[in-house]
Amino acid sequence: MERYKVILVDDEEEVIDVMEEKIRWNELGFEVVGSATNGVKALELIEKLQPDVVLTDIKMPYMDGLELARRVRADYPNIYIMLCTGFDEFEYAKEAVHLEIKEYMLKPINAVELSECLTRLKDTLDKEREEKLNVKKLEDYFQEALPALKSNFLISLIEGRVSEEDYKRFLTAYQVDMKGPLFCCVVFHTSANHVPEGMDSLLLSMSVDREIKQRLTEKWKCQEFIYLGNTVLVLEVNTEENLVQITDECDRFCRWAYRIMGAVVTAGVGTTCESLYDISTSYEGAREAVSYRVLYGTKRAINIGEIVPKESKIQTQQEEARMQELFRAIHVGDEEEIEKAARKEIEKLHKNAKTIGQYNLATMEIVSGYFKFCSNNSLDFNEMSGNVPNLYQKVSQMDESALTSWIIGMSLKISEQLKNARNSTSRRLVTEAQNIVRERYMESEITLDDVCSALGVSNSYFSSIFKKEMGKSFISYLTDYRMDIAAEMILNTTEKSYTIAEKVGYLDANYFSYVFKKKFGMSPSKYRNEHLKK
Repeated sequence: MERYKVILVDDEEEVIDVMEEKIRWNELGFEVVGSATNGVKALELIEKLQPDVVLTDIKMPYMDGLELARRVRADYPNIYIMLCTGFDEFEYAKEAVHLEIKEYMLKPINAVELSECLTRLKDTLDKEREEKLNVKKLEDYFQEALPALKSNFLISLIEGRVSEEDYKRFLTAYQVDMKGPLFCCVVFHTSANHVPEGMDSLLLSMSVDREIKQRLTEKWKCQEFIYLGNTVLVLEVNTEENLVQITDECDRFCRWAYRIMGAVVTAGVGTTCESLYDISTSYEGAREAVSYRVLYGTKRAINIGEIVPKESKIQTQQEEARMQELFRAIHVGDEEEIEKAARKEIEKLHKNAKTIGQYNLATMEIVSGYFKFCSNNSLDFNEMSGNVPNLYQKVSQMDESALTSWIIGMSLKISEQLKNARNSTSRRLVTEAQNIVRERYMESEITLDDVCSALGVSNSYFSSIFKKEMGKSFISYLTDYRMDIAAEMILNTTEKSYTIAEKVGYLDANYFSYVFKKKFGMSPSKYRNEHLKK
């Protein structure tokens, strides 16, 4: 077993020699690694050799034993000091107690007494070493458990179950070092209904999670964990504009996962928040974005801030929490789900309202919830409800059947208005993109990224709405527009094909001819000859 290291300090070298000779250091579990004749030299040795024990005389030149003990105590609190002196003075003993020195012996030193002191000291050192080993084991265990502890904390955070009092303490304890300035949540959902033959859905989900770690988390400053079968990322974001790049990166991953793994993955991107403590808001947005896959399709990324009109991003109010499921169904727009959620609200209303006062209050809260929801989404609730005077009172007087019909009808009407608002936003973006094409079709370097950057949206969202509105991809639209302009120039001018190619954004005349032939079924020169004959 490893022995404890000892340094002997005494201004009389003969005393040091006697102690080295008379004491069976090895048998007692110690090893003398050095000696010094004064405190100054002793400090140099201590710094160099880092002993466990210093056995020192008090009365010495340059620096006495008490001063040496004070220095050692200040700089090396883990080193044990043993004092010995030929002067039995009370003040020395009192100072030794003050310095927490447990062993204090008188000269001439008795070998038996010193051996007993060393035996007691070894027991103390052994206990300390054992405690340190136990602490090390606990620290190792904590480090092993840290990923799970961190995940549990983040899950509690996205669910809004962490109090402000515990928040900062847990951040430090679980070593969650995220500075922001903004934070965002992304949820990756892997469909269990579309699994390659011979593959288990759980294994597929785990494979997707592994690829997310390798392909995305290493690029971003984020925390990753699995919750409710989905892979969840909590990211640090520098600016709101970064969400566009994040969305596009997620979109590319979803398409890659389907092409290479056969996994149908949908990524939902939530809104940003300024504090990690508020990440639950972003998580709700990311979950809601995933639910929009019924409208926008799977194998892609969906950014909640893009599919909801920007001036009316959803901020679920606390008082609206009871109608959250209904509002989510209204946003998605599935009539069957809307009716189902509406009937649940009626059931909750009749279950919880024990008195007529409670019933009236609950119906008022429903009307108020609709009003706030419409306000948050820039819709006119009064107009949709028919500008009925005393609406709160009239709704509270409805029987169960009438109230059910009113809630379902109002929910469907609001959902339709939201759909129109989204369509209006989509049409506006498509129109702006068409204007960009008209203004810049002649630029050879114009790309989808350029257009999306100018519009302030992700490639994923823009490509989806453009194809939905126009029936073709943006690149196909740009190509067709260029070819139509080229066809007009071929018929109305005498310019060469390579000149026309450059004027419609093609630097390679051969490639221009290839694209032209693909659209019109003939080369530019033949197109000119054929049409001029007519």
